Amino acid sequence: MIVGDAEHFHYRSSKYITEFFEDCDLEFLHQGETRPVWAAERGEEVLAMPKASATTMPDAFVRIIRRLLDRGEVVNDDAERSLALAALNITLAREGWEAFYDDHSIAQIKHIATNTVAQMANPHRPFTPSELERRDQLLAFLGRCSEDELIEDVLLPLFRQLGFHRITAAGHKDKALEYGKDVWMKYTLPTLHVLYFGIQAKKGKLDSSGVSTSNVAEIHNQVSMMLGHEIFDPELSRRVLVDHAFIVAGGEITKQARNWIGNKLDASKRSQVMFMDRDDILNLFVVNNLPLPKAALPSPSSAWDQDDDVPF
Repeated sequence: MIVGDAEHFHYRSSKYITEFFEDCDLEFLHQGETRPVWAAERGEEVLAMPKASATTMPDAFVRIIRRLLDRGEVVNDDAERSLALAALNITLAREGWEAFYDDHSIAQIKHIATNTVAQMANPHRPFTPSELERRDQLLAFLGRCSEDELIEDVLLPLFRQLGFHRITAAGHKDKALEYGKDVWMKYTLPTLHVLYFGIQAKKGKLDSSGVSTSNVAEIHNQVSMMLGHEIFDPELSRRVLVDHAFIVAGGEITKQARNWIGNKLDASKRSQVMFMDRDDILNLFVVNNLPLPKAALPSPSSAWDQDDDVPF
């Protein structure tokens, strides 16, 4: 497909094969070798490059996929590149991957089993106008949702997309048995070692003002409880300790609150605690192209305007 010997892809001679890899920020120079064999060897080099986890791809391979499926390179009557996409996916599916076009017509590749997009999205990049609109809709939802809605409709889909698995929400009916955790989950490292995470979520702003619903002393007690109690992993049929704790807030987590919790925790526990506030949630949710919760979507307009005359 890279050299164009496959149907639905542009034929490329030696010069244009080199240009193809230059467009992908790769310094591969074709010098008359057998085209498909040489391209396959370069593909093996790219796949051997470092990657974040077993369910992601090296960034260079993602750039190759995007270049192959560039909608600006129409071949014959395949204006939307749907035939090229289908042909590529036959090959990718054998290895458990699938290519697709996102909302901005940019090719992406995902791991089928975990539904994880191959390239880590950058939550600090500039957003497009449509992404800013989705961000504003989610922001409005976070301002009115309940704590359970924050967990079920926002955090659980987000962490699943980020590669965490065995995500289990305690739910408010189980608070007595929760031991400070709203959610627990696990993450498998590339070495196949497993880390366990607990999440303590709060709906609004988290500060050190002493307000009962967002009091950092309450959070501190719950985090200490979380890191000190075991959870049961049914996949291993044994109890395990939580390795790290996420403190997640649907509002702002002030610097004073972070410092207060950090000062209260001993040195060993301090390194186990991570913070995620409203901006982190919004940015990660948008760049990972997750569908908004139904309650965050604008209400459909009525069939006819209330001010119009009744049509009979």
